[in-house]
Amino acid sequence: MAAKPIYVELDIQTDMETLWKATQTPELHQQWDLRFTEITYLPRSGDREPQRFHYRTRIGFGMNIAGTGETKAKTNLLTGERISGLKFGSPQRISLIRSGNGYWKYSPKGGSVTFATRYTYDTRFGGAGRLFDRCLFRPLFGYATAWSFDMLRIWLEKGIPPSVSIQRALMHYFSAGLLALLWVYQGLVPKLLFPGGGELAILQAAGWFPGGEKPALALLGAGEIGIGLLAAAHRQAGAYIVQAALLLLLPAIALARSPELLQAPFNPLTLSGAMAGLCLLAFWSRRELPRAGRCLRKPRGGGKEEAPKWHPYTSGR
Repeated sequence: MAAKPIYVELDIQTDMETLWKATQTPELHQQWDLRFTEITYLPRSGDREPQRFHYRTRIGFGMNIAGTGETKAKTNLLTGERISGLKFGSPQRISLIRSGNGYWKYSPKGGSVTFATRYTYDTRFGGAGRLFDRCLFRPLFGYATAWSFDMLRIWLEKGIPPSVSIQRALMHYFSAGLLALLWVYQGLVPKLLFPGGGELAILQAAGWFPGGEKPALALLGAGEIGIGLLAAAHRQAGAYIVQAALLLLLPAIALARSPELLQAPFNPLTLSGAMAGLCLLAFWSRRELPRAGRCLRKPRGGGKEEAPKWHPYTSGR
């Protein structure tokens, strides 16, 4: 059974020529598309000839996947739509993708342009390659395409360059992820798994829950784990307002009852201060982050994913 083609669609508030330039100029295209590290157009004899190109994708550990392709554009004079057909492939044995084809479609829509892509490819490594592609690679490839489309939208609509969006995203996910990890650790390890390591003694010294320190500590630990799970709402300002309030309130109460805690090398003030810094960083960097979920992953109206009849390549699947 053939794998389902990848489809991504997004409305971008820009004009046709600006979007066309950002997607058809190699120096601009490689800035926003996570799938490619480098794109180089090859010379051609005339405008009617397909535009051939080399592409390279850095996959880490000093390795690159390189391949070639060609693209051919066509305009529908009746509707003003444009389409850029694509064929691509890699001869490298380490490349999962053997060859593929697809298109980009540009549809004017008032003051915006609907930018859509549909593509598919054949894989190497037999049944194992097809299984890996279906379970992991193709979903990630589709996600990267959608995330890239939204990064392009932010660039054209907000004027934020892709390099800034990528830096901001790395900063945000690192700080939000580390903050969530610290909350979960603080709730799980010293409060639920090893309460005798010091947390219980602190609560007993505070005298807040005479005789009920253990249940109170377990409840507090469960609450901190719950706050850590707020990482799922990492784009919401309210998630960081709640965390900041608790990071100010909890150490203030503890230190007011037991000021000698400030003498410890890792005390509530230093830990909460570091976590508050991460909270502030995650809160600031959440703005204008690319989001794959903004894109449609199926054609409007539930139609079948087929290339338009006026596709420049008749072999598109």
